[in-house]
Amino acid sequence: MDQKRGSEGRPTGLEVVSFGLGDLSASLAWNAVAAFALIFYTDVALLSAAAVGTLFFLTRIFDAFFDIGVGFFVDRTSSRWGKARPYLLFGALPFGLLTVLVFVTPEANQSIRFAWAAITYFLLGLMLSVTNIPYSAMLPMMARDITDKLKLSSARSVGTSVGVITVTALFMPAVNFFGGGDQERGFFITALVIAIFSSAMLLTTFANCRERNTLDTGDSFTLRNAVGSMLSNKAWLVVSIFALLNFVRFGAILALTPFFAINVLGQAWMISILLPTLSGMLLIGAFIAPPILRRTGMRKGNSVALVISIALYLALPFAQASPWLFIAIYVAASLVLSITMTAIFAMASDSVDYHEWRFGRRQEGLLSAGITFSIKVGMAIGGSIVAWGLAAGGYVPGAVTSGALNTMSVLYYGIPVTVLVLQLVFIQFYPVDALRNELNSSRK
Repeated sequence: MDQKRGSEGRPTGLEVVSFGLGDLSASLAWNAVAAFALIFYTDVALLSAAAVGTLFFLTRIFDAFFDIGVGFFVDRTSSRWGKARPYLLFGALPFGLLTVLVFVTPEANQSIRFAWAAITYFLLGLMLSVTNIPYSAMLPMMARDITDKLKLSSARSVGTSVGVITVTALFMPAVNFFGGGDQERGFFITALVIAIFSSAMLLTTFANCRERNTLDTGDSFTLRNAVGSMLSNKAWLVVSIFALLNFVRFGAILALTPFFAINVLGQAWMISILLPTLSGMLLIGAFIAPPILRRTGMRKGNSVALVISIALYLALPFAQASPWLFIAIYVAASLVLSITMTAIFAMASDSVDYHEWRFGRRQEGLLSAGITFSIKVGMAIGGSIVAWGLAAGGYVPGAVTSGALNTMSVLYYGIPVTVLVLQLVFIQFYPVDALRNELNSSRK
């Protein structure tokens, strides 16, 4: 088994920035879809909320399993560009094109409009896998030292937060600006602008980042054996469940906030504050999380952040009548939760090193695919719960009943608190002390 170890030193500043652009690319495109596809499908394409919820769930579950296959092939890839980078090179343009097509609706009957939505949404999810699984696998390939990992994790968190801030704050104003009263045209042009930037940034990540820490496994392992060893990795299991729960909350709040702000709070302007804040605080968290987590460790640092966040979310309903107090509590909760978001990337990278020590192979692609599997399933569950909940509550655009309003409130407050409590339970099983001791012993 050939190894490649630190042949080009540690990541440079340019590489760290370029690595962050990779997540900025995915964040721009995918968060535009996650936040605004539901309202585009129901209010512009005039599709049923229940049907869209089922579409979201089934397509995300399918391409979550597709992730595993992509990860497996990344581990078996050998090219002059490395194991992961060629997927960014050849996937950048198709990913951008499909981002645009999701926000197009044909002039046809509802069945054809739904079929178009299903096909384009499904294909975009697959292309996200083709580009994002290799991208995620690059972090442990680029660095082994915890300080370098946290730098790259922070760059990724910054990319995510900038993408969310930009999309959630400017998407609907851009739709109104470019559309000039024609929402269909506005959605199309806004998506086109996002697609151009997303593709360009993926190509920049490909051009500037380097793979240093890889094991050439060739064809020496089967998918069955690889998945079996992955499921035996306790650190990977804990961070996968932790990530799944995190993105159930994230997906639900991302999809529900436009409806909640307009109908429950009666303050449509708050969308452009609440949505960017949801993960926009990662921009600050990317800088405060590394020193905190280095000092406290993953288990304790995440636990404290979760307890504080639960208390803040429980206080939100009492501030509903005061928009700025509501925003202040929401910002504080999001800032504290940014620590746990940054931790996910670092813990995922640690699980690769632990896997190598225990099983003799790194399997960056498959392990990263497993984490992305959890993220996609979480997003699918969160977004689908919202769509199904709106349908069950009798939501009809322009004729919102009290039952629909009550459903929105229950979902908006109930999902985050439930998820945060479950995350608090599962992080207690993260083998942080044993993991660090084993890794340090293996490198002596």
